[in-house]
Amino acid sequence: MVLGIESSCDETGAGIVRDGRLLAHVVASSMDEHALFGGVVPEIAARAHLQAFNPVVRGALEQAGLRLGQIDAVAVTTGPGLSGALQVGLAGAKTLAYAAGVPLYGVHHLAGHVAADTLEHGPLPTPCVVLIVSGGHTSLLLVRDLVREPILHLGDTLDDAAGECFDKVARIMGLSYPGGPAVDRAARDGDPRAVDFPRPLTRPGDDPYAFSFSGLKTAAARWVEKHRAQGLDLPVADGAAALQEAVADVLTRKALAACTAYDVKTLIVVGGVAANSRVRGLAEQRCAAAGVELRVPPMTLCTDNGAMIAAVGDLLVRSGAEPAPLDVSIDPSAPLEYASLTPLPVPPVRAAW
Repeated sequence: MVLGIESSCDETGAGIVRDGRLLAHVVASSMDEHALFGGVVPEIAARAHLQAFNPVVRGALEQAGLRLGQIDAVAVTTGPGLSGALQVGLAGAKTLAYAAGVPLYGVHHLAGHVAADTLEHGPLPTPCVVLIVSGGHTSLLLVRDLVREPILHLGDTLDDAAGECFDKVARIMGLSYPGGPAVDRAARDGDPRAVDFPRPLTRPGDDPYAFSFSGLKTAAARWVEKHRAQGLDLPVADGAAALQEAVADVLTRKALAACTAYDVKTLIVVGGVAANSRVRGLAEQRCAAAGVELRVPPMTLCTDNGAMIAAVGDLLVRSGAEPAPLDVSIDPSAPLEYASLTPLPVPPVRAAW
């Protein structure tokens, strides 16, 4: 029985997983507070985690019909993420593990997104290609055994992530925060062919698996500026639809190319942007045409949550992995190499007298 804690950004999540089965899943979000500023404010996020931690954990235990004493292990995100936010989650998780007398496991946030799919579709196929798309990350991975083998990065974003591109362009267009859902809603009434936005890094000779959305963001900004400079009404729906189409085209094109190159028959799409309707729809079309199985978690498991961290913890426990020491620290910029992330505390700096 593994309790998972997630606090890397603006969601405080607690989930409970046993033998790959989801028993509880509770999330509190501070998104409304950040929306006033058009983006996540780290100090506000950390304070929100302090306020939400106990209610969220209690809610997860109640949902599963358990007491803390019935938990066998605690898993917690130790990176990457906002430093203050991670510290709150780790401090709480250490307290719970110590109070219950159970082992603590440090988990890489992105490995959690990968493991989220197992809660809906069962064990990951070996191997599989995983496309992680969120506000801060866009990565294409080759995954074999998630908790026993290193994770191979085929490509990562060179600048803006896909979700970051949505957020920034949505703000320029006058849409609400967060930008991803706002763009998706606006695009329903638009024509994706109305604006010819670029498809970055898709020309011959470009890195076939790397991503770059900074140029696309700039192209969208210039399109908005041109309309406003000429005093024209901004066709927001068309712009949103065209932007969404460009992002979905690049993501799915590169993901399917990786499946073909590595002879992989399963593509898994995870992360907050996996909730985007066009990303899902185009991935379904292209996977069906290529004979590749597509797996996408339910919407509630795409965004940050404690259930995905519990899922990794459950896999680590069942694999016999060593738990983290209770003085484990956070790593806000941790690269994804293994699912388990247990950076050791940094030794104190001694002044030279």
